[in-house]
Amino acid sequence: MIAGFEELQIFHKDNSELMAESFSAMSKGMQAISSELSSYSQKSFDEGSAAVEAVLAAGTLDKAFEAQTAFAKSSYEGMVTEMTKLGDLYADMAKEASKPFTGAFAKSGTGK
Repeated sequence: MIAGFEELQIFHKDNSELMAESFSAMSKGMQAISSELSSYSQKSFDEGSAAVEAVLAAGTLDKAFEAQTAFAKSSYEGMVTEMTKLGDLYADMAKEASKPFTGAFAKSGTGK
């Protein structure tokens, strides 16, 4: 009975360490995502402010429409690029968070 209890303690300790590694990887990933979102928000705000200034400074209605259209196009392209970056960051975070478990399964012979 004692041997079984000791094995259970070792199993629990090993799994706790795997969870800690996984949570650490997730924490780093979330920090990277948060930083990226913060940078994108600031950039988006700055570009939006510049676009409003350009529209207000336009001498004619045609120039104002041109400025607004250019902003809309660049804003859309920037958003698509940013969503791609964020998707990659989320995928990387998931991959890093699962590494400890993948290694444990490979060692135990259960993960094929």
